[in-house]
Amino acid sequence: MVKICCIGAGYVGGPTMAVIALKSPAVEVVVVDISVARINAWNSDQLPIYEPGLDDVVKQCRGRNLFFSTDVEKHVCEANIIFVSVNTPTKTRGLGAGKAADLTYWESAARMIADVSKSDKIVVEKSTVPVKTAEAIEKILTHNSKGINYQILSNPEFLAEGTAIQDLFKPDRVLIGGRETPEGRKAVQALKDVYAQWVPEERILTTNLWSAELSKLAANAFLAQRISSVNAISALCEATGANITEVAYSVGKDSRIGPKFLNASVGFGGSCFQKDILNLVYICECNGLSEVANYWKQVIKINDYQKSRFVNRVVSSMFNTVSGKKIAVLGFAFKKDTGDTRETPAIDVCKGLLGDKATISIYDPQVTEDQIQRDLAMNKFDWDHPIHLQPLSPTAFTQVAVTWDAYEATKGAHGVCILTEWDEFKDLDFQKIYDSMHKPAFLFDGRNVVDVEKLRAIGFIVYAIGKPLDPWLKDMPAVA
Repeated sequence: MVKICCIGAGYVGGPTMAVIALKSPAVEVVVVDISVARINAWNSDQLPIYEPGLDDVVKQCRGRNLFFSTDVEKHVCEANIIFVSVNTPTKTRGLGAGKAADLTYWESAARMIADVSKSDKIVVEKSTVPVKTAEAIEKILTHNSKGINYQILSNPEFLAEGTAIQDLFKPDRVLIGGRETPEGRKAVQALKDVYAQWVPEERILTTNLWSAELSKLAANAFLAQRISSVNAISALCEATGANITEVAYSVGKDSRIGPKFLNASVGFGGSCFQKDILNLVYICECNGLSEVANYWKQVIKINDYQKSRFVNRVVSSMFNTVSGKKIAVLGFAFKKDTGDTRETPAIDVCKGLLGDKATISIYDPQVTEDQIQRDLAMNKFDWDHPIHLQPLSPTAFTQVAVTWDAYEATKGAHGVCILTEWDEFKDLDFQKIYDSMHKPAFLFDGRNVVDVEKLRAIGFIVYAIGKPLDPWLKDMPAVA
C-alpha cells in the first residue's frame, strides 16, 4: 500500500491531501502538523480553512484513508512518499531581506526526515520554493542518509483559493519535476501513478527539477502581471473618461490574450503573488540579471500604487480628511469564497485610513475579528510564519470595529469601501444603507461590483476603479 505523509496542514496541504485520499482510495494519506490546534480543527466539524466543497471531501475520507495527526515523526518514518508543504516566508532580515525566501522551516523538515527515516523515501516539494531548493534539500538528505536513498521531486501547486477543490478535481495540469536518472524517473512515475487515478495522462507534465520549480514562480508572476497591467490602464481610464470594464472586455476578446485576470481592482493579494515575484527578483539579481529583476519589481510597484491611489481617492473626495469619520469596509479577505487574508489589499487600505485617523467598521462573511486585528497589527511578512511564531496580537485597534452584518457596518458611516467581491454585496439594499449614512454619502468600489448609475440615482457619490469619474470627483486631486 502506498503511504503518503504531508508535512504541513495549511491551505495547500489540507485540501490537496483530502482530494488525493478521495480519488485514490488505495492510498493511505496522513497530514501532520506540529500545531495541535490546527490538527484538532481538521479532526472536528469546524475545519481550520474555508473552501467551498472541502467539508464534503474531508468527511467522506476522514478516518478511512485520510488522517490528521501531530505525531509527525511516526508518520514520516512510515511513509513512502512525503509531501513537504511548510511555510516559505520572505526573509525579513539578513541576506536577501525583503525578497529571498526563508527556508528555515524547509531545512528543519528535511533534517527531521533524515533523522527518522528507516527506508527509502520520495520527498516532494509542495510549497512554493525558490529555484534550486531541491538541490539544497538533496544535500541535507544525502549527507545524513545512513544508506537510505532519497529522491527529490518538485510538484508545485497551481490551485486557486475559492475554487481549490474544483481545481484539484480537474487541474489544467499536474507538474512533476525530477532528476533525469533511472531512480529519478522511477520516483516521478510513482507520483504520476497517484495522480493518474483521476487526472488524464496528457495533463500530467514531467520536467527536470529546475523547470518545475521555476514554472510555479513564472506562472504566478504572469498572472500578477496581468492584474497590474489592467490596474495601470484603470488609472488612465479615470484620467481620460474611458471605462476599464469596456476596455478590458475589448482586450480580452483577442484570443491571444483571453478574458481571465483582467478585472481591475484595488490590487492583488493572497499568499503567493507578491512573495513569488520577490523571490523571482532575488533569483534574477543573484544571477546578475538586474534588468529582468527590475521588470518584475514593477509589477509589485503598480500593485502598491493601486492601493495607495485608492486611499488617496477616499481621503481627497471627503474634503481631504477622514479624521474622526466612520468608514465602513465591506470585505477583508483577499478575494471572495475564501477566509484567507494573507497580503489582502484591505490591510493596506485600512492602515492608510487609520493613518489619517479614520474610525473603521469592517464586515466580512468569513473573516473573524481576531484575524482582522492580528492582520492590522502585524508587520509585513509576519503572516507567513507558523502561528505560534507570529507576534501575539497587541492591544486591539480601538478605532477598528468588526461587525457581522453589512448594515451594521455602514450605519452612521460617512463612506463605504468595498474591498472584496463577495456576491452578497451586489444584492445589498443600498437605499437602506444610504438612508442610515451621513450626507454626502460616499461609496468607493474597489472591486467594481455595484451598479454605479443606480447608486448615483439613490444619491451616493460613487468612485469605482477605472470608471468615468463622478462629477464631484472631477475637481478633486487624484492624490491627496
